[in-house]
Amino acid sequence: MKIIKTKKELQAEIEQLKSAKKTIGFVPTMGALHAGHIALVHRCVSDNDCCVVSVFVNPTQFNNPDDLKKYPRDLKKDVSLLEAAGVCLVFAPEADEMYSAEEINTCFDFDFGGLDKVMEGKFRPGHFNGVVQVVSKLFSLVKPDRAYFGEKDFQQLAIIHRMTELMDFPVRIVDCSIVREPSGLAMSSRNERLTDEQRKKAAKISEVLFESRNFVSAKSPKELAAWVVDKINAVDGLNVEYYDIVDAVNLTGIEEWNDNCIGCIAVFCGDVRLIDNIRY
Repeated sequence: MKIIKTKKELQAEIEQLKSAKKTIGFVPTMGALHAGHIALVHRCVSDNDCCVVSVFVNPTQFNNPDDLKKYPRDLKKDVSLLEAAGVCLVFAPEADEMYSAEEINTCFDFDFGGLDKVMEGKFRPGHFNGVVQVVSKLFSLVKPDRAYFGEKDFQQLAIIHRMTELMDFPVRIVDCSIVREPSGLAMSSRNERLTDEQRKKAAKISEVLFESRNFVSAKSPKELAAWVVDKINAVDGLNVEYYDIVDAVNLTGIEEWNDNCIGCIAVFCGDVRLIDNIRY
């Protein structure tokens, strides 16, 4: 496994792989890897001749500077996990390798078709501009045949699909199921910041989401969303930022149930912001 720090080195490696007619799979990450990331990597390794993983904490997708500072980083541990998983190349650049000073201080312009105006976009302005900015750069560098993303970040995944189509990237986006801890808590790098007691409380998020499926026939989407919020907020230390039940394709709110609904949630556990979702 090779660890690469510069775009020039990466491009040279990719050219060699393309010349040898090797298929390239790609898993973009911000490091602090957990079993959810490794599940994406295993899928990528099995589907492709070479698996490339980026480890880059992207500053342009953090609307809160404190969140960027607190984001966990452990490249040595990440590299060890990736090598054991069979990764070919790890791209771990610094911010000034990825961005010019102008780029890092200018909001990336992209037509989201309204996908950025709801849920995460409402509470994290500019976040998805940064996501599209960095993923489009990485796609241009890695030139993958397939790229792997987890469904925990459902809104992000919808935006990545739109970006790939609008920017005409010849890459297949592979959606991968949420990986959960034994308690049901969706795996996230942010879970590292939770105390043991907070982890127990955070597990209530998925517990309530799973339970909510039992009431679809008895409640409207609006009534069920209110029930979920009240149930989670009743847990000391948990505070729901939003819970929206939306159409899974266009992310617009729904008044009546259909066959393609998803509930997306953001919850603060102390000062740690956690997201999750569930299909109805």
